Amino acid sequence: MPRYRLTLEYDGGPFVGWQRQDNGLSVQQAIEETVLAFCGETVSLVAAGRTDAGVHATGQVAHLDLVRETAPERLQSAINALVRPHPVAVLQAARVSDGFNARFDAIARHYLYLILNRRAPSVLDRQRAWHVPHRLDAERMHAAAQALVGRHDFSSFRAAECQSASPVKTLERIHVRRGGDRIEIAVKARSFLHHQVRNIVGTLKLVGDGREHVDFVPEVLAARDRRKAGATAPAHGLYLTAVDYPG
Repeated sequence: MPRYRLTLEYDGGPFVGWQRQDNGLSVQQAIEETVLAFCGETVSLVAAGRTDAGVHATGQVAHLDLVRETAPERLQSAINALVRPHPVAVLQAARVSDGFNARFDAIARHYLYLILNRRAPSVLDRQRAWHVPHRLDAERMHAAAQALVGRHDFSSFRAAECQSASPVKTLERIHVRRGGDRIEIAVKARSFLHHQVRNIVGTLKLVGDGREHVDFVPEVLAARDRRKAGATAPAHGLYLTAVDYPG
């Protein structure tokens, strides 16, 4: 069976998340039903990251198998035409080896969190960034965040419902920068705990607004206690931007 790799962009707002669920439409379901309408085949998509409800993607990667081979460009065009009006687009489709696995072959995942840091809310990006009206110090946030780089027990930033076998993860990079009235928090790791990025952002916000000092973040990390960290940042500010593979 030919296997195809899809690079996807989607607005997570209307969906219950990536994975199929009983309580509403998921991104996975929308694409699988579109493929069924295109070629009559029931497929099962495997994604690099199972994004939560409201989380967006500009570089999600998934794979699927078809019984009959088709040109990748035709598959891409068919999905993009038939998936409407759902806010999903296939940016790229490629034929890959039968052994490729979008989830298990990934060696790094990149996420970006956007904060709109101005007094006025956004009309156009209302569900694209976390609106924080009071001034945040991005330089302090960046300095505090560097304590998280490396291999650590991230229990303090782990959701209660997280199903990961271990709270130990290796954060390869985290960078906080301001561009005008936007603050971008970019993170890279092989894998993440459930809500790890959003919990980190909620904790860094406490440093940025002056309620906590720069050393607060390493103290929270060392505590290994979710109650010590900040609140979970809203889902609509988070984007899965890229997935790295060997070669």
